[in-house]
Amino acid sequence: MWEGPGVDPAAKEALVDQFRNYLDNVESLPEPQATAEPGTDLFSVFVELAAMRNEVRTESRLVKDALDQFRAVFAALESSQTLLQQQLQRQQSEARERERALLRPLLLELLDLRDRLAAGVEQAPAPAGWLHRLRRRADTEADTWREGIAITLRRLDRILADRRVVPIAVLGRPFDPRIARVVGTTRDPARPAAIVVQELRAGFQWEDELLRAAEVIVNTTEAKKEENGE
Repeated sequence: MWEGPGVDPAAKEALVDQFRNYLDNVESLPEPQATAEPGTDLFSVFVELAAMRNEVRTESRLVKDALDQFRAVFAALESSQTLLQQQLQRQQSEARERERALLRPLLLELLDLRDRLAAGVEQAPAPAGWLHRLRRRADTEADTWREGIAITLRRLDRILADRRVVPIAVLGRPFDPRIARVVGTTRDPARPAAIVVQELRAGFQWEDELLRAAEVIVNTTEAKKEENGE
C-alpha cells in the first residue's frame, strides 16, 4: 500500500479503524429528520405580492372615494355660502332701496320747508321812516323772529347733512343740465354765455343721487349775436 510522504503509520491505522467502524454501524444509524420550517417557494411569494397589491388598490379606492365625498361636501358648502351671501346682498340692496323710496318724499318736504325758512331769513327789512321809528319795538321783535328762523334753518341744515343731503354749487359756474334747470335767461355781455348768474331755488344731492335739481337763470349773448348779424 502506497504511503504518502510525512504520514504517520499509527495515525493512518487509526483513520482506517474509524472508517471500518462507520461502515459496520452505518445501518444502525438514525435516519435524518425533516426540518420543521417549511420551505418558501417563488409561487407563494407571487401570491402574497398579488394579495398585497389588491389590498393596496382596495385601500386606495376607499381613500379616493372618501376624498371625493369630502370634495363634494366642501363644494356644496362653498356653493351654499356663495348663494347665502348673494341672497344677503340682494336683501340688503332691496331694503336700502325701500328705505330710500320712503325717505325721499320726506327729504323733499324738508327741502321745501328749508326754502321757506331761507326766504324768511333773507327777507330785507322795510326802509326806515318816521313810521318805522315809531315802531322800533315792533322792529326789534321782527329781528328776534328772524334770528329764530335762522337758528331753525341751521338746525335743519344739520339734519339734512346727517342724512348726507348737501347743496349743489351752481352759481357762477357753467350750466349743467344734469343738476340744474333753466327757468330764465339774462343778457350780460361782460359774462360768458351759459353761466349761471342767479339761483332761484337751490339744488341738492343725496349721497350719489340727485335729489332736487336747481332752478337757475343763465346768461346768454343772443342779443349781441343779433346785433353782429344786422
